[in-house]
Amino acid sequence: MLRAGIVGLPNVGKSTLFNAVVANAKAEAANFPFCTIEPNVGVVAVPDERLNVLAKIASSAQTIPARVEFVDIAGLVKGASQGEGLGNQFLSHIREVDAIVHVVRCFENDDIIHVAGSVDPARDIEIINIELGLSDLSQIERRIDRTRKQARTSKDAQFEVSVLEKLAAALNEGKSVRQVSLNEEEAEIIKGLELLTYKPIIYAANVSEDELATGNAFVETVRQITATENAQVVIVSAQVEAELVELPESDKADFLASLGVEEGGLKSLIRATYALLGLQTYFTCGPKETRAWTINAGMSAPQAAGVIHSDFERGFIRAETVAYNDLVTTGSMNAAKEKGLVRSEGKEYVVQEGDVMLFRFNV
Repeated sequence: MLRAGIVGLPNVGKSTLFNAVVANAKAEAANFPFCTIEPNVGVVAVPDERLNVLAKIASSAQTIPARVEFVDIAGLVKGASQGEGLGNQFLSHIREVDAIVHVVRCFENDDIIHVAGSVDPARDIEIINIELGLSDLSQIERRIDRTRKQARTSKDAQFEVSVLEKLAAALNEGKSVRQVSLNEEEAEIIKGLELLTYKPIIYAANVSEDELATGNAFVETVRQITATENAQVVIVSAQVEAELVELPESDKADFLASLGVEEGGLKSLIRATYALLGLQTYFTCGPKETRAWTINAGMSAPQAAGVIHSDFERGFIRAETVAYNDLVTTGSMNAAKEKGLVRSEGKEYVVQEGDVMLFRFNV
């Protein structure tokens, strides 16, 4: 399951956004720093309209969406890498996630206190990124000290030191590890370090309700700052998400339309996270259930089968596959077969977004 950590300065809307997207979460949202100490965790279904369409075609008894785990991590402050505001504890929570959602305050509201006294996305982003970078630098320097002793006699250790020194130089220049060009061998060297500034990141520009469709100057500032990173910017409104939770499902689309948007922040965040991590979805479909499965783009059919169960990958024979659009157009699996749209794919087949698959395997 994809795990995304929500981070940012105190009072930027992290817990409000978390509560809203997780709907039933119990994180406390309050107008003071550190109201979140232990990370709150919530599992949300990935919105995907294709599930219900497929379930209707197959007369499935239930639908099971893919899921994303959101972790609400307490607000970081200047000096977090040195332990300020319980920073070391909070930074360790970030190391455990697959991707970072950095919530940046992009709205004015005199009733909500900003920890620094004013709204300034550039300053806020810099504070968080400096603390993440300092934490990485400290970890890398400790690793270099340990590895240098081995480097006297080991070429592998010498190579590792050279990679770590390259990263340390970039961090000292104020760059993130994401901004350093690494080949596969170099990336493998640092994989176990779980470096904070190497994790994929999405900047969630938190705006007021009336600026959700258009954004504002604060949002443009965020886009300009993040243009040099391997990052994405998504406009969200924690205020809107909180209101959506209270509405009946039938009224949500009309409410969003009245704001000039088609979807809420949850869909935007999940779609951006999937794109950033190179993830995609395939489906299994039958009378018992229609289910969405998350895989890495480029996975072969046996690897995709292994996401369901390792036995499926080991005993893989073939996969009966039809594209989602082809199945919907024909209206049934039998009709798709009659038109030659259901293919028998072998071990070399690379699964495509939206494939509907049935795996044949030996136990």
